[in-house]
Amino acid sequence: MYEDELDVAYDFPRSYLKAMKEAVGDWIVYYEPVKAGPRGYFAVAKIMDVIPKPGMDGRYLAVIESGSYLPFNCEVPRLINGRPLEAALTSASGGAISGGAVQLAVRRLPESDFARIVDLGLPQNLEQIEATRYEPASEELRDEALVFERPVVERLTRRKYREVAFSRKVREAYGYRCAISGLQLRNGGGRPEVQAAHIRPVERDGSDSVRNGLALSGTLHWMFDRGLISVAEDSETILVSRNKVPSDVITRLIRPNGKLLKPVGRNHHPHPENLRWHRENIFGQVVPDDCSPWE
Repeated sequence: MYEDELDVAYDFPRSYLKAMKEAVGDWIVYYEPVKAGPRGYFAVAKIMDVIPKPGMDGRYLAVIESGSYLPFNCEVPRLINGRPLEAALTSASGGAISGGAVQLAVRRLPESDFARIVDLGLPQNLEQIEATRYEPASEELRDEALVFERPVVERLTRRKYREVAFSRKVREAYGYRCAISGLQLRNGGGRPEVQAAHIRPVERDGSDSVRNGLALSGTLHWMFDRGLISVAEDSETILVSRNKVPSDVITRLIRPNGKLLKPVGRNHHPHPENLRWHRENIFGQVVPDDCSPWE
């Protein structure tokens, strides 16, 4: 396992073993402490199991349930108006305490704290926000939004909601540019003509982490899913199944330097393990199920 794959496993010392075992089967919130960076609360996932870390005495791995990891639409700050979001970190006067629980890398969250943090990071109406981002809301969307508020866990496990959250984060990470063509196209209403593609499909144990995504145009998304293009072991050279893709198509659709366009932040770069999986399981092996867009 890769230590930086937060959607696969969380590495922790023995001092937190009891708390982590109690969390098996439950949801967790990822938190970046001040000394590590500015993100605050930035994702959720569900723990499937806790196991000893191979080859490292006193270290353990919280194994993340496949398909449960989901980054927040917007990172949630540690403090809002000077007040912590966690009851355990709040003083009697309402401010932030120092020392004690603040120093713990693993903390128990009451359901109310968990729901509040998730609602801030993944809004109830995220689907409506996306659907009306570039055009007025339809009556159907307005009616749906008024029916009821979905419970937090139901929202986190609903595929339609997760697809919207994944798409927004991936496209934003790539600046709404296609990672393979480098083009940033928008329609007449200003909507970006770029899609979010899973490198390893969800139905084949892929996650909704940005590191398992690529921003691609519709045609290149189709080609990537059908194994006509991939990314080499260096994580940047674009591979093309040249016996299946005409040379003029390659010239028109792929960046002149043949390299993958990556997000500015390294923590959003496609993970080498996900790219390896695509090369070994999809590239050159999937037979197109419909006509090629250039035929």
